Amino acid sequence: MSRPLHRGVLGGGRLSGNIQDYVEDSQMKVKTDKEDLDKSSKLPSDYVSLSLRNPFQFLFSDNSSSKQDTIENGILVSDPLTSIRNRHMLTLLFLKVTLVAIVILGLSMSFLWTISLTTTSKGQMIRGYRRLQEQLVSDLWDIGELSLGSTKFKESEFCSLESENFVPCFNITENLEMGFTEGKEYDRHCGPMSKQNCLILAPPKYKIPHRWPTGRDVIWIDNVKITAQEVLSSGSLTKRMMMLDEDQFSFSFASSMVDDNIEDYSHQIAEMIGLRNESYLVQAGVRSVLDIGCGYGSLGAHLFPKQVLTMCIANYEASGSQVEIALERGLPAMIGSFASKQLPFPSLSFDMIHTAWDGVEWDKKDGVHLIEVDRVLRPGGYFVWTSAYANTQARDKQNLKRWDFVRNFAKDLCWDLLSQQDKTVVWKKPSKKTCYASRKHGSGPLICKEGHDVELPYYHPLESCIGGTRSHRWIPIEERSTWPSRASLTSKELSVHGVLADDFMEDNLNWRSLVGDYWSLLSPLIFSDHPKRPGDEDPIPPYNMVRNVLDMNAHFGGFNSALLDAKKSVWVMNVVPTTGVNHLPLVLDRGFVGVLHDWCEAFPSYPRSYDMVHADGLLSLETKKQSRCSLLDLFFEIDRLLRPEGWVILRDTSALIESARGITAKLKWEARVVEIDNNFWAEKESPKGLKRKIECLMKGLKKLPICSRQGWCNYTKV
Repeated sequence: MSRPLHRGVLGGGRLSGNIQDYVEDSQMKVKTDKEDLDKSSKLPSDYVSLSLRNPFQFLFSDNSSSKQDTIENGILVSDPLTSIRNRHMLTLLFLKVTLVAIVILGLSMSFLWTISLTTTSKGQMIRGYRRLQEQLVSDLWDIGELSLGSTKFKESEFCSLESENFVPCFNITENLEMGFTEGKEYDRHCGPMSKQNCLILAPPKYKIPHRWPTGRDVIWIDNVKITAQEVLSSGSLTKRMMMLDEDQFSFSFASSMVDDNIEDYSHQIAEMIGLRNESYLVQAGVRSVLDIGCGYGSLGAHLFPKQVLTMCIANYEASGSQVEIALERGLPAMIGSFASKQLPFPSLSFDMIHTAWDGVEWDKKDGVHLIEVDRVLRPGGYFVWTSAYANTQARDKQNLKRWDFVRNFAKDLCWDLLSQQDKTVVWKKPSKKTCYASRKHGSGPLICKEGHDVELPYYHPLESCIGGTRSHRWIPIEERSTWPSRASLTSKELSVHGVLADDFMEDNLNWRSLVGDYWSLLSPLIFSDHPKRPGDEDPIPPYNMVRNVLDMNAHFGGFNSALLDAKKSVWVMNVVPTTGVNHLPLVLDRGFVGVLHDWCEAFPSYPRSYDMVHADGLLSLETKKQSRCSLLDLFFEIDRLLRPEGWVILRDTSALIESARGITAKLKWEARVVEIDNNFWAEKESPKGLKRKIECLMKGLKKLPICSRQGWCNYTKV
């Protein structure tokens, strides 16, 4: 985005425009005036000459003689150079007087314009004031940059081109060298060498993704690490899901990870549950779905218009990644493996868990993977399993053995087998805990003891006992509010989380106001690269300006809720930092998606995953709670996750925002800082009475693709 033109500089420099020409012209005039004066000395003493170059000289004449004047032959003769200098000084004085008059006239007109505003609406006055305030901040920031000179931060280096898909903590080669086997090589292993200290470049032919909903069905082939040859040489599974069209991949609902198309497949699942079709899933209490090995997110893409939110998790893949392509399509996804560690979700988090052709060996390790599924599945929730093992028509002895193990183990978990059709089986988790006590002694896994039943584990080792039974959140999905009412928890539901209804309501109201302010703040920045449109105000940003949003400190999920209330076509990854208060169970119970994370470690996602990153109070939280990482480390990770031309919005104390602004200079971002005023933004002060600021940061365009908002791109060379 281009910056506003510089309107001034600090210090010396070349004069601009007519003033410089005037000085050069004056030097030529000195020589000419000397010649004229020599000629005039030959004229009679009573001859009077009036210079037309200074027509107002008579207004400023002085009757007394100058100390520079001399008497020759009884005639008063002035020093030629002094006379010329006086004329130029008087001319400059005239220019100054004229400038003062212009300023006075301008102030008068401004005063009259201000009076005329009384006839305008209050809303127009506020918008105009915002525009003036933002322009002033922008100009002062530009002047400050000029005054910094060589003291500016040294810009960070770019990573090598091989790092364009770099995901710290997921290095299969290194994990194998360290001795991790039996699936553990796909797990997350973060160490001191996992940190990055460079900026990851986008692929050379990267293009800004299509806006939703077009981007759900069409993606640029150069944006993901998968080649056309890989698609064409792959099996029929991939060919059914993706169609290559020149430089784009297109996805069709007529293609799926199963034999029938995705619409028929989801319709089949609904019927197996006992519903007419998938449109009734929400009424049956199904809002959030965990899709293990999502196969590029076709199921989630189909269910999203039905108000069903699907989170895709899959192993890290260096090429042809399911997670990367799902994110590119604008679908919720993250890297996740539970080969040896628990998933970073609370117990009782999802209404349905789906898996199809995932490659997980469900019959191995004494059924520990099925136990982990049971832990994150809500009471009354559904487990949908599509596998060749479940094919009743063609089943060899090995597959039969595997199927018997899964079926019997599911029974030991008290799951009720609802239906089985072809390769798909649907189980239902019990709504009550009485089944566990009625099992035969020694059959199936035991109930976890208190020390092992951790409601919110953070990559803990997998447990071999049934978890979640001690949780206060044991509420069957049929007893929960259906979506969208679920987003507004009742007082009884809030009491389970230890949150007062008044605090929850106030948080929602504050975020609704802030989201409106965010969009107003972004408007002039987004459209500043475009010609001025007719009318007093630019149009507001479109509802689908962004799709993938990362909230780095989600609190109650109020930012997510406000975006949906404002009809923005987004999904939000709500992250609860391990250093803060654990509100993730509350966020998930509202029907949103989220995860627990330590921001001193890399987030489990690919580069260029999000259109917008938001953080409220995260800088304060991270600087107070730990010193394992610096703010620069945090911003390197934000830069990795952010797409070219993406947006970052930070809200924090003034001191930390100033520190962040300095860091963004290293990252080649463009920054704007706007102070929140209580009378203007209607924002409460922090508990310590410190005024907070909002900073809207845009990725710098000097080293990145410069793209229009319509989707076409021009590229600048690095």
